[in-house]
Order: sequence, then C-alpha cells, then structure tokens
Amino acid sequence: MSKLQIICDKNKKSINIKKLLLKKIKHNQFDDKNLVIVIGGDGFMLQTLKKNNDPKKKYYGINSGNYGFLMNKFSTKNTIKNLLKTNLVTINPLEMMVKNKNHEVKKYLAINEVSILRQSRQAASLSIKTGSRFIIKKLISDGVLVSTPAGSTAYNLSVNGPILSLHSKKLSIAPISAFRPRRWKGRIVSDKIKIIIKNLNPLKRPISAVADNSEVRNAKLITINTNFKKKFNLLYDRTRSLQKKIKIEQLRKEIN
Repeated sequence: MSKLQIICDKNKKSINIKKLLLKKIKHNQFDDKNLVIVIGGDGFMLQTLKKNNDPKKKYYGINSGNYGFLMNKFSTKNTIKNLLKTNLVTINPLEMMVKNKNHEVKKYLAINEVSILRQSRQAASLSIKTGSRFIIKKLISDGVLVSTPAGSTAYNLSVNGPILSLHSKKLSIAPISAFRPRRWKGRIVSDKIKIIIKNLNPLKRPISAVADNSEVRNAKLITINTNFKKKFNLLYDRTRSLQKKIKIEQLRKEIN
C-alpha cells in the first residue's frame, strides 16, 4: 500500500476528488511518509496545518472550495504528474498571545493573519507599539490586521493592505475602516519585531482577537510575533507556485 496520507473535507466535492485521486494513484507511487494531500478550501487547509503540527510533514493542497489561494487546482489529467514535481514553500506562522478582561492568557498560531475586530457597535480604540516605540498612539477604527506575506492577499488585501513578497521578511499592519486618523494607511514592519496592541477602552469598546479562525473575545492586550521555531511546509505545482500567485495579485492591484 502507498504511504500517502489524504485528509479530506466533508463536502461532496472534496469526497469526489478523493475518490478520483485514489483511482489514479498506483501502488507505491508515493513512498514519502511525510507527504500529505489536503482536499478542501483555504480554511480547511489552515485548520489541517494547525491540527497536524509536524515540521517534517509536507502538505499539497487540492482546492475544492472557492478561491483556494493556498491550494492547487485539481486536474483529472495532470494532478499525479504535478504531485511528482512540486516546489516547496516553508512558512513561519505568527504567534498571538491575548490577555482578556478576566486576565486569562491564551495563545494561538496564525498562518494568514491576526485580526483585531470591534465586538460591538462602538468602534475600537487601540494603541499599537513595537517594543517601547509607538506605531500609532490612538487608532479609532473597526479594527486592525497583522498579516504575513502568505496572508497578505487574503483579508489584508480586502482592507487595502499591501501585498508582500513571500521572501520579504516583512509583516503588514493595516487598519480596518480607520476613523481617526482617517488617512492612516498602516505600516510595513520587519517580521522579527514584536507587535503590541492595547485596547484603550475595554469597557465601552470591547474587541475580539482572531488568529486565522481562532477567536478570543474581550481582549485587552495582544502581542504578536513571528514564531521562527515553528514551520509549515506547503507544496505547489511548478507552473503555479505561491510566489507566482502573489505576483499576479500584485499586478492586478497595480492595474486597478
């Protein structure tokens, strides 16, 4: 039997792709025990990476969702051939540490972004620092995003944040619907720094902190840094690498 591991979402399209794939895989065609095929959308891939946090594993995503930026396109003719010739991308996640109003501390990893979001009809009131230096002393907005290069074409792009090159060693800090100062467009910072976000008015203006899809409500203090000790290995078709996808999005943004 092949050592190939397949993790599949529960929707009908994902299950059908898995069935087609199993019919095409020949005996011992893939003998790498660290190769994992993930069938689903971007959200399912993010969940899978965090549940199977093994630095030796290599994940090849097949898209059965909508956009599928982190995934590869399924082809009945070429998927097996593409699997045999892939490009490897290694991603270090963000680590979010949150202290809530009850002084509980929770930690989560984020591969795409950390989102700080208003929790009520009141806009959030935030300060953002790196170490002892303020990036902005008071931001009134619907929230703020801290995005990795891999996530810079996701939610970050939707709030007009910058698209980062995969090898830029940078993070994007982008406001969500900034009210004061209205023209603050955010900041690009080194991925080596620690970002500290404080809720300036937690009683009147509660906020949530979300690492990809893991949420902490009533957050008071959030620290975000790149966790260089953890890594996720993603595999992409040579004709459609993650870096190429990012460049295509950069060109689209420039044209628009």
